[in-house]
Amino acid sequence: MEKFNRFKLYLLKLTNISLHIDIPTAIANIKNNIYFRGPNVWILVFSIIIASVGLNVNSIPVIIGAMLISPLMGPIFGIGLGLGINDTSLIKESLKNLCIMILISIVASCLYFLISPLDLDNPTELLSRTNPTIYDVLIALFGGFAGIFEIARKEKGTVMSGVAIATALMPPLCTAGYGLASGNLLYFIGAFYLFFINSAFIILATYFSVRYMKFPSVKFADVKTKKKTKRLISLVIIVLIVPSVMSAISVIRQNKFDIAADNFLKETVSLGENYIYNHDINHHKGSTLEIFIAGTPLTVEKKENLYERAERFGISRDQLIITENTGGTPQGANEEIIKGFYTIANDEVRKRENLISELEAELKKLEDAQIPYVQIAKELVTQLPDLSSLAILEGESVDVKDFDSEKRIYLLISSKSGKPINTERIREWLSVRLNEENLYIIQVSEETIGAIRKPSPQETAAKPETDTLKNRDEGMERQKQA
Repeated sequence: MEKFNRFKLYLLKLTNISLHIDIPTAIANIKNNIYFRGPNVWILVFSIIIASVGLNVNSIPVIIGAMLISPLMGPIFGIGLGLGINDTSLIKESLKNLCIMILISIVASCLYFLISPLDLDNPTELLSRTNPTIYDVLIALFGGFAGIFEIARKEKGTVMSGVAIATALMPPLCTAGYGLASGNLLYFIGAFYLFFINSAFIILATYFSVRYMKFPSVKFADVKTKKKTKRLISLVIIVLIVPSVMSAISVIRQNKFDIAADNFLKETVSLGENYIYNHDINHHKGSTLEIFIAGTPLTVEKKENLYERAERFGISRDQLIITENTGGTPQGANEEIIKGFYTIANDEVRKRENLISELEAELKKLEDAQIPYVQIAKELVTQLPDLSSLAILEGESVDVKDFDSEKRIYLLISSKSGKPINTERIREWLSVRLNEENLYIIQVSEETIGAIRKPSPQETAAKPETDTLKNRDEGMERQKQA
């Protein structure tokens, strides 16, 4: 118990932050960074254009640079701080500045994509900002924790740069602007939803951290104002928490479905005379997986097999949509998809070839480890003309005390004349011949080796008759004695 208490005290000392934080300075820094005027306006516009260019050309370094430049984090931390210290004026001011920043960001991004001469040939970075995942939720939450702890501590480091990159607030707003510019409402909704999720979890992380570090709350002039403020703040927190939790649950379900669909597709590329050349996962009205199949028309049995296989991966019949294409070039089966199909098929062939090679290598090892019994017997006869019979036994010697075991080979030999054989000389020769140290040569009688040898069918058939004669003779002997 004493050791446990010492360990507990050590942990408390190790995780104690009271000596390493400067609360007044942290509050002042957050309040100073919430305002959106002067240089901050231009910096935001420049960063949103840079992020838009990065998404346009699919350049990750450019997008990261825009995240570092953006001043969006200030008002978000301001809202979290205001909720934590019951400062409604700080919440209102931060929320107002954040809304202005969001509006300017979306407008600037929308204008850029309207006038940009560049086409989005492979917009993987842009498309990844239209559908939040559980990883975005976790990154935003723990990024918010890291950010507020960095603001509060005395010795400043480079944590805020990492938080700005990890939480990725700027790219979703650029994608929302692209959605407006291209008239794609789903892009706009998905990207703005991702921005809301990131912002909400950063705010919640800031709120819980401020309460944990015991930031001083705002003093109220009267009890009535205090109650009204607390009710308002509680409402805001509920409005933040409930949608965030619901979103997190929805994202977890979607992520689970995506993993199940991916595993199902990996195991169901080829279907005999058919193959899956494309697929589409949709989360707009419940999660569904649509697979596009080329080849001969699917029989009822094959479709049933597909449904049953999907159910094994957690995809229900209602969630699996089968679309067949039985003639001509499959719709949507462009060069990249066909190439991907052949790549998967080649990978499967390569895996099987590697497995066959491994099995062949294992088989060769087993064959090499086999003792050439007949050859050993021939060589021994040339060395020992007096040899009458032998038995070679392989097995494990087990110690009954500690049950340790080791491989051993026993050679049982017998001579015609019954004279002793130099077993040590044979052991040395056989040890070199078989490259095996655990060899034991034992000279025994011919009857002993005969007992080890498996009886022939003729001997087995004759045994009952021999036993009958023996039993008859014993019975007659007992009658004479009586």
